[in-house]
Amino acid sequence: MSLTIRHAEGADDLRRCFPVMQTLRPHLPSAEVFVLRVQRQAAAGYRLLAAWESDRPVGLAGYRPQESLIRGVFCYVDDLVVAPDAQRGGIGARLLDAVAREARAQGLPFLVLDTAIDNLFGQRFYFRYGMLPAALRFAMPLPETAA
Repeated sequence: MSLTIRHAEGADDLRRCFPVMQTLRPHLPSAEVFVLRVQRQAAAGYRLLAAWESDRPVGLAGYRPQESLIRGVFCYVDDLVVAPDAQRGGIGARLLDAVAREARAQGLPFLVLDTAIDNLFGQRFYFRYGMLPAALRFAMPLPETAA
C-alpha cells in the first residue's frame, strides 16, 4: 500500500476524513459538525495529520501544542485512529512518527496522549511504540447550574 502522510487542509479534506474519525468518535453526528469542531479547535493549534491512500484517508492523528505546570510544553495527541480495513499495517506508528517530527520542529519535547482504561489493544500498541503510562486521568460530568 502506497501512503502519503499530509495534513488535512480545508473543509473538503476534513469531510473525507470524517468516516475514519467516526470509528473513534461515534458521537460525532455528521461530517459538517466534525468540520466545524476541527476548525474551532484549530484556533488552539489543533492539526489533523492524515495517512492517505490515493485520495482516501485511512488513518488520522489530531494533535496540538499544550503547556502545563507539571510537564511544561508538550504535544498532545487528541486523536489517533486507523480505518478498520487498514489496521495492522504500521499506519498508526507512521502517523505517530510524523506527529513526533512536527512536535520536535516546534520545540515540543514530549508526546502525550490519553487512552481509555479498557483499550487494551491501544495500550499494547503504545507500549510497543515506546510510550509509558505517566498519569491516570479522572473525569466526571458536571451538573447543570441554574443561571
